[in-house]
Amino acid sequence: MLHTATIARSDLDRPRQTFDLAAQGLRALNEMLHQLRGQTNETAWEIVNTKGSHAIAVGVDAPIDIIVRGTTGYYCAGMNKQATIRVDGSAGPGVAENMMSGTVIVEGDASQYAGATGRGGLLVIKGNASSRCGISMKGIDIVVHGNIGHMSAFMAQSGNLVVLGDAGEALGDSLYEARLFVRGQVKSLGADCIEKEMRPEHYEVLETLLQRGEADATADPSQFRRYGSARKLYNFNIDNASSY
Repeated sequence: MLHTATIARSDLDRPRQTFDLAAQGLRALNEMLHQLRGQTNETAWEIVNTKGSHAIAVGVDAPIDIIVRGTTGYYCAGMNKQATIRVDGSAGPGVAENMMSGTVIVEGDASQYAGATGRGGLLVIKGNASSRCGISMKGIDIVVHGNIGHMSAFMAQSGNLVVLGDAGEALGDSLYEARLFVRGQVKSLGADCIEKEMRPEHYEVLETLLQRGEADATADPSQFRRYGSARKLYNFNIDNASSY
């Protein structure tokens, strides 16, 4: 299932309320953001002086627009719901972990397990993603402009992972019904992950995701290959015991 949220570039230039994380502190930031549920006129925010802090803008549940200026630590934008959060830098481990809805965009690189257990929404990584990208994803859509590391989409249950670069070892190990689209080379496939046919409906899904993920206009769906589950590990079979 595709989510229809889009990001208007004009929104990036609109007036924003600035929060100085170094001066005001992380607890004050997240408490303030958590209070913005329901109707609010405070819809555009800018967070500055991040200095690699952990858990920035975690648990936001409001249709607001946030720009995080600088590199972040662990779990930035974790459990996001409704918000559009753009990281103007790189993100540490677990960015957008357990995301429910909304959009998270990382302008730089992302560390390991980006988008882990995500249930909805869109995560875009403009650089590279490290190991275990999309691990146990449960409905999130992830678009990575660069490469992804080993064990990405491990036990991925549903959703879409799009990679414009290369994929590391054991891609899609033990996955269920998530769809994986890779334009570059795949070092190796994990247990029960196989290459699958690209049908018209897959090209349509992929084209939409590339547009929403702000991919370069030269990214053509015909350049990608699709990977998915061989469905041999759904039920225990003694002949496949070595694969569990």
